[in-house]
Amino acid sequence: MTTGGHPTNGLDDVVHQRVRLGILAVAHQARQVEFGFLRDTLQLTAGNLGQHLTVLEKAGLIEIEKGYEGKRPRTWVTLTAAGQTALRDEITHLKQLIHQLEHPTPADLPHPA
Repeated sequence: MTTGGHPTNGLDDVVHQRVRLGILAVAHQARQVEFGFLRDTLQLTAGNLGQHLTVLEKAGLIEIEKGYEGKRPRTWVTLTAAGQTALRDEITHLKQLIHQLEHPTPADLPHPA
């Protein structure tokens, strides 16, 4: 078992939510990702994506830049250093959980009452 107890204890509620984890994963793969691409890739409405981006921005995990491409307004999302760290930590805890489930030790198993 990990030092902090069960691996799920280390999961971050801000990062672990499915849509936000998806946003961080896509942003990790690109230097900068455009709002419309995220919306389409994650199959979200613009309003839903906007709410999740606000949560991640307030947590300091992404930066949002608004501008224009030609005459069309655009919103770009970039992962911050804190976002990179949070994503890496989340993946580490998920890997620990998978390992524990696939290879349980006696200490990992529940004890009868």
